Amino acid sequence: MAGGAGRHNRRMDDHGGRVRAWAAAGALFFDRDDRVLLVDPVYKEHLDIPGGFVEEGETPYEACVREVEEELAIRPPIGRLLVADWSPAPVLGQRVLFVFDGGVLDEATFARIVFADGELRACAYHAADELDALTVDRLAVRIRAALVAKARGETVYLEHGRPVTVR
Repeated sequence: MAGGAGRHNRRMDDHGGRVRAWAAAGALFFDRDDRVLLVDPVYKEHLDIPGGFVEEGETPYEACVREVEEELAIRPPIGRLLVADWSPAPVLGQRVLFVFDGGVLDEATFARIVFADGELRACAYHAADELDALTVDRLAVRIRAALVAKARGETVYLEHGRPVTVR
């Protein structure tokens, strides 16, 4: 798994050594067969979920809504938070990733998807058992955790894409 968790990996600001973390938010959309919508970004070698970085003055929820509209040119209702994941990475530094429930996209909404901002090549629905072959490990684990959270009506907290073990 990429990205170490050690203290040496922290990026510090000039205000007392506090960690500064990027925040990103995305949505899980489903079809009637409970398959997950994955997008194919032009700048990545793996599939991802719709979403992106939180901008200055924005909440993670607002960023999720904005990113879905920018990337897919649709504005479906975005539901509750499913997952929050503390997920540092060597290149990007400290990150907190939020995954919201986008619900089931009806066929008419799916048909309106356009890759308006040029960041995506394609999108398609995939079964959960296909995730490991389609995306990076931490995202596959994060999506599966979100599926469990959705089924249980919970929100889960992860670190590095994995459930936190209580010590």
